[in-house]
Amino acid sequence: MKILRRSKRFAADEDGAVTVDWVVLTAGACALSVATMLGMKGSMNSVGDAVKRYLDTRTVPETIQAP
Repeated sequence: MKILRRSKRFAADEDGAVTVDWVVLTAGACALSVATMLGMKGSMNSVGDAVKRYLDTRTVPETIQAP
């Protein structure tokens, strides 16, 4: 009967439950972040390439005159 009593007490004990909730919530947020980054990977590469092409065609003046 001692084991049964301890089992009931263990099942009713809620210490650490908040920690488990936060761990699960944090894991979900991390997984969502990774999924978002993977989903945007292709489009971000094309945006970066477009910016690079634009900047490659521009020239920077040798001296900049103050207004």
